[in-house]
Amino acid sequence: MTQVTTLGVDLAKSVFTVHGVDVAGRVVLRKTVRREKLMELIVGLSPCLIGIEACSGAHEWARRFAAHGHRVGIMMARFVAAYRKNSKNDGNDAEAICEALGRPNMRFVPVKSAEQQAILSLHRLRQGFIEERTATINRIRGLLGEFGVVLPQRAEEVRRAAVVAAEALPVLAREAIAELRSHLTYLDERIKRYERQLLALAKEHEPARRVQGVPGVGPLTASALTASIACGHEFANGRQFAAWLGLVPRQYSTGGKARLGRITKRGDAYLRTLLMLGARAVLQSAARKTDRLSRWAMAVRTRRGYHRAVIAVAAKNARIVWALLAKNREFAVAN
Repeated sequence: MTQVTTLGVDLAKSVFTVHGVDVAGRVVLRKTVRREKLMELIVGLSPCLIGIEACSGAHEWARRFAAHGHRVGIMMARFVAAYRKNSKNDGNDAEAICEALGRPNMRFVPVKSAEQQAILSLHRLRQGFIEERTATINRIRGLLGEFGVVLPQRAEEVRRAAVVAAEALPVLAREAIAELRSHLTYLDERIKRYERQLLALAKEHEPARRVQGVPGVGPLTASALTASIACGHEFANGRQFAAWLGLVPRQYSTGGKARLGRITKRGDAYLRTLLMLGARAVLQSAARKTDRLSRWAMAVRTRRGYHRAVIAVAAKNARIVWALLAKNREFAVAN
C-alpha cells in the first residue's frame, strides 16, 4: 500500500471510518474498523498527519495517536462541514476531515493533556453544582409561590426566609421545603469543596500564579485558562485567542463596507463567562484607580457604554493572558 500522508478519522462510539491519501492526494486507504481495532490500524501506519473532529474523547485519541509518532489536528465540526460532499455519512465525514486537514489556513483545537482535562473536569463539576443550586433555589421559590408566599430573587433571602415561610404550610409541603433546603446545604458544601481544591491547584501551578496578576483574573479563571490552553503556543497572537473565545465582533461585510455586529460567542462559554465576570469587577474598581488599564477602561465605558466596555476589557484580558503564557512573562501595571 502506498504510504499514507494524511488521514481523516471519523470518531464514534463503536465503529470508526478512516480515509487516507498519499502525498499526491490520491485515496489509498478507505476503511471502517471497530473500536478495538482502530489503534492496531494506526500503529501499522508510518508517521503521518491525522485529523479528527472535536468531540467527546477526541483529546484522548489525539494523545494515543501522538504517542506513536503521528501529528494530530483536532478541528471544530463546523469547519469540517464545508468540505463534505454529498450527503452526510461516516465515509463522507472522514473524507471531509481529511480534506479540511490539508488546508493551510485551518484552525485547530489545542490538544489537552490528561492533567489539563482532570482540572477542567473539576471546573465542570463545580459549575454543574452551581446550576443545580440555582435550580433548587428557584424550585423553593416556585413551591412557596403556589401558597401565596413570594420571596425575593436573591439567594440569601431565600435561604433565610424559606424555613420560616414554610412553617405556615401543610405538613407535606413543609417537609418538601425542608428537604429542598437540606439539598441546598449539600450543594453548598460540594461547591466549596471543589473551590478549595481548585484554589490550591492554582496556587501550586506557576503559570496560573503569573496570570492572576492581571486585574479581573482570579484563581478560578487562571486555573481554567491555563488548563485549557497551557502555554498558548497554538495561537499566533492574542487576538486569535480572543477570537477563539468568541470575544470579537461578528462580521458580515461585503462590497467594501464593513458591518460588525455582536460578539461571535464561539468557543468555550465557561471561559468567556469567567473573563466577563472579571471584566465587570475591573470596571467597578476602575473609577478609583489611576493606572493605564483603568483609565482606558473608563474611557471605553464613557465612549461606548457599560456592556461594550465589559466585552472590551474581557477581550483585552484574554490578549494579556495569552502574552503572559506564550512569552513567559510577568504582568506589570503601567501607570
